[in-house]
Amino acid sequence: MGKKRENINKAKESGKVQDQNMANLFDYEIALQVQEGHEKGCPSQTNSDQETDEETFEEPPSVREDRLNVAMRMKERKFKALVEFRCRVEDAILGDYLFGKPSNKVGGEDDAKAIEQLKEITLWGVPLMPSKRHGGTDIVLLKFLEAKDYKVLEALEMLQRTLKWRKEFKADEILEENLVPGFENLTYQNSRDKDGHPVYYNVYGALKDQQTQYRILGSEEKREKFLRWRVQYMEKAIKELRFQPGGTNSIVQIIDMKHAQGPTTKELRSVCRKSWKLFQDHYPHLIHLNIIINVPLWYYISHTFSSRLKTQRKKSKIVIARPGKVTSTLLKFIPPENLPVAYGGFKRDNDDDFSPEDKVSEVTVRANAFEHIRIPSRQAGVTMVWDITVVGSCDVSYKEEFIPDDEGSYKVLLQNEKEKKKGEGVRNSFYISEPGKIVITFDNPLLKKKKVLYRYKTKPTVPIYVLNKK
Repeated sequence: MGKKRENINKAKESGKVQDQNMANLFDYEIALQVQEGHEKGCPSQTNSDQETDEETFEEPPSVREDRLNVAMRMKERKFKALVEFRCRVEDAILGDYLFGKPSNKVGGEDDAKAIEQLKEITLWGVPLMPSKRHGGTDIVLLKFLEAKDYKVLEALEMLQRTLKWRKEFKADEILEENLVPGFENLTYQNSRDKDGHPVYYNVYGALKDQQTQYRILGSEEKREKFLRWRVQYMEKAIKELRFQPGGTNSIVQIIDMKHAQGPTTKELRSVCRKSWKLFQDHYPHLIHLNIIINVPLWYYISHTFSSRLKTQRKKSKIVIARPGKVTSTLLKFIPPENLPVAYGGFKRDNDDDFSPEDKVSEVTVRANAFEHIRIPSRQAGVTMVWDITVVGSCDVSYKEEFIPDDEGSYKVLLQNEKEKKKGEGVRNSFYISEPGKIVITFDNPLLKKKKVLYRYKTKPTVPIYVLNKK
């Protein structure tokens, strides 16, 4: 630890670190103080709150110490990289070479004005000058560091290329361009995932016929417009993010390939490759996860084969889902109340019946068995509304009926589906004229269990005949 303390003192005395950047070392110094406290035997809250059981297996001190040292070395490396990156970005701004190599000209009035402008430069709405101590600056810089495995010089070059590209591409002005006509059915934003990331859907199946493809991608000019539209949509997505400590600073992208053309679609493949590379080069770590769904067999084989040939140090966060696994895959990341009905969830546009706060329950239908969901209603004069979805294949059949509490009343068959529609949530409702219950019966003929999600609520209702009397 003495060596680490000497290193930080040397960094403070070094001429490479400018005075205005001295405050940037505080975070690292605090981290070292925390580590020193642990090494001196400061009690942890977990150990002080719990009594130690004599029979509990304890990790050997040497193993625990080695594991702690490895973790601390990784944290130390990242802290050092961030501190150095801050200094280099600050120097690039003050030296007027943030967009490239420094000029050999003697500083003049124009250079001073250019430096003053650079001091106010922002990326994604966040000031880049570290000495401004904006809460989002480190978050943005860390995205470039992570993309380059914390290699500071490579991260700086990536940042410089990004700023230069944004200037040439006019990315800061792209939100004002009218690029929507022709593309409105290809992409939309819909709610958030379980961790709060905005979820964006790209529906490439909208390009299923050659006529539509030619209309949108038939020429180089059209493909360039399509690329600008993809950038525009990414810039819109960034507006939904919060580059602050504890804020959500990346998105989830879902690519739906249902009805998409095969590998012979050269124009689509070309523009997809360009946009994919562009996002990797100039929007590092802004896409938290890519989920590609309804993947055709040709794409699945191609992706599996190419991924085995990859020798990259770190693979992109990509999840692939074949048509039969779409709902189960998406529900791993997106709560059912936020997943669109078309993908087996419960979210509908302009939904007057349910809100995202309404509780979703789950029941398991065992293999080759029946299962019942009973929704009681002790109050007459209300309408019962419910959503159900069967996760996975469509081989599960179901029946919905109303059973009155009065044994002298008749049962009412509401729905009798021999086979649930694949990949879609189902909603139904029934006016309760007397106390009873809604019973939904599932028949699973398969040799594996199935998961069913459901929710329900009652709504006060005025019968039509009362309204007619008025």
